[in-house]
Amino acid sequence: MPKSTVLQAVAASNASDDWRLCVAPMIDVTDRHCRFFHRLLAPRARLYTEMITTGALLHGDAQRHLDFNEQEHPVALQLGGSEPDALVAAAKLGAQWGYDEINLNCGCPSERVQKGAFGACLMAEPTLVADCIKAMQDTVSVPVTVKHRMGLDKSESYDFVRDFVGTIYDTGCRVFIVHARNAVLKGLSPKDNREIPPLRYDEAARLKQDFPDAVMVLNGGLTTLADCEAELPRFDGVMLGRSPWHDPSVLARLSQAWWPHLTVKTEPEVIEALVGYAAEQIAAKVPLRIVARPLLGLFNGRSNSRIWRRMLSDSKLLKQDDPELIRLAWQQVGGEAAGR
Repeated sequence: MPKSTVLQAVAASNASDDWRLCVAPMIDVTDRHCRFFHRLLAPRARLYTEMITTGALLHGDAQRHLDFNEQEHPVALQLGGSEPDALVAAAKLGAQWGYDEINLNCGCPSERVQKGAFGACLMAEPTLVADCIKAMQDTVSVPVTVKHRMGLDKSESYDFVRDFVGTIYDTGCRVFIVHARNAVLKGLSPKDNREIPPLRYDEAARLKQDFPDAVMVLNGGLTTLADCEAELPRFDGVMLGRSPWHDPSVLARLSQAWWPHLTVKTEPEVIEALVGYAAEQIAAKVPLRIVARPLLGLFNGRSNSRIWRRMLSDSKLLKQDDPELIRLAWQQVGGEAAGR
């Protein structure tokens, strides 16, 4: 068995915990500042970058796209592309930078992505996807995985997704992240594609039955601890998308429920870590507004949460680039400085 296939099999055999809780790759959301914040709330979650195209890495500012904080581990690099040589070069860069996984996007339905001949439209070309996966496996030692949809447009044929997964499975790939909706390639926006096509959880679960030694992670429609616990018995893990953006505390609740033996940071500890991180980033010429953006939903549902959001989105306050703004905003929602 080739080295890459052995590594995939080893990863799969130990993956029930490694992929139990994942935070989805989200364009313009899951940048390195967002991932650092999510790590504070969820010590064992697997974090994913935004989808980064091969062109952006090979012909753009690779350091800007690939830089991350060591505390983010385990962290996966999601690539967008369809040319094996370009994906190999991009995957090699990701491995050199220390990413724990290379994930190929076969699920994004946006027209811009389709014009690049990658994303969800790749599901119509499983042999090409398999060639891409195999080429990356032969180049890097970290797991190479796939994120895909259940189908394309209005066809709800289970055979289609089963055959797609089967073709990729034959390369030795053993980790599949299944967004349990179809991707409608024409007529729906990316937002609509996350909400309108019906969820097909039962058929997604059939993939786990048909490929029992593969890691199957469910994505789509999961927003609460109850949602995740209802579906986890049928899958190896769950991936949350927009819910951690709107209510980041869901990650802490999942962590406390699923890893009760782990020490989860207290609220004062989270705030102190954020203040310290913001100070480091400001010293590195990163504006506070960029660091603060992922934090806006932290206290959703709490009394005075609007004050937190208002202070951390106030352009005049943010222009001062004072990391203490985070602590001051927290005190307005009833917090007290750690250790005081």
